[in-house]
Amino acid sequence: MPELPEVQTVVDSLKPKIKGLEIIDVEVKEDKIVATPDIVDFKSGLSGNRIEDITRRGKYIIIHLASGEYLVTHLRMTGQLLYTNDETEMTKHTYIVIQFQNKHQLRFVNPRKFGRMYFVTDLDDAGSLMELGPEPLDEGFTFDRFKASFKNRRGMIKPLLLNQKFLAGLGNIYVDESLHLSGIYPERKADTLNEEELKRLYQAIRKVLRDGIKHRGTTKWDYVDSSGKAGEHQNYLQVYDREDEVCYNCGKEIERIKVGGRSSYFCPRCQE
Repeated sequence: MPELPEVQTVVDSLKPKIKGLEIIDVEVKEDKIVATPDIVDFKSGLSGNRIEDITRRGKYIIIHLASGEYLVTHLRMTGQLLYTNDETEMTKHTYIVIQFQNKHQLRFVNPRKFGRMYFVTDLDDAGSLMELGPEPLDEGFTFDRFKASFKNRRGMIKPLLLNQKFLAGLGNIYVDESLHLSGIYPERKADTLNEEELKRLYQAIRKVLRDGIKHRGTTKWDYVDSSGKAGEHQNYLQVYDREDEVCYNCGKEIERIKVGGRSSYFCPRCQE
């Protein structure tokens, strides 16, 4: 699933292309991709509207419309938002096509049909968007705030970091990378981390996310930006999906275990 750096890259690559454009038509080829409202209201509400801005919250992409409404997209596992000339051949699994007046389109490619779009007046109606935890790269997300969020948390650290209500935008890739960089074993209980370990984890989370954005995201499977271009951060991963390969820090082989039902990659020496 695209995580914070991938979603931010999609937003950054889309903004200069679609900001200010008017939507003149909408085609929906798979009704269930539209979570809300019904298809008739979805199409009529978007047609004639103009795009004012595009932002990110957690793993959600938020298109701000001139009407004051929002078009919100969650890519889920394999979704892609592609901006292309309307004469470009339609990719398989393209289920929503938004036509602009400049003869270009925004296409929602959604191979496993897990991704969703929401056309809403109130962001409370866009899935779990308003239930998300803090943004880890916001200026207001200080170490003190991070440390305070661990109060009464007794579960394992990896599932906690994956909890979007605890912290927005992290997924399997960047949690594994953060835990490795901070030297924390993925099954450590959250309430056993001391202040120094929490500080290392806080700094590691922010670093790996910033690095992911710098390298335009991680393409291991389906992720591409709005131009269809793959990311490069997969070339910089330290542990994720590197089972049996050597740790760049110490030479020990990377191991994989299941934590909370998710594959977790770690170095048994660096993360004792």
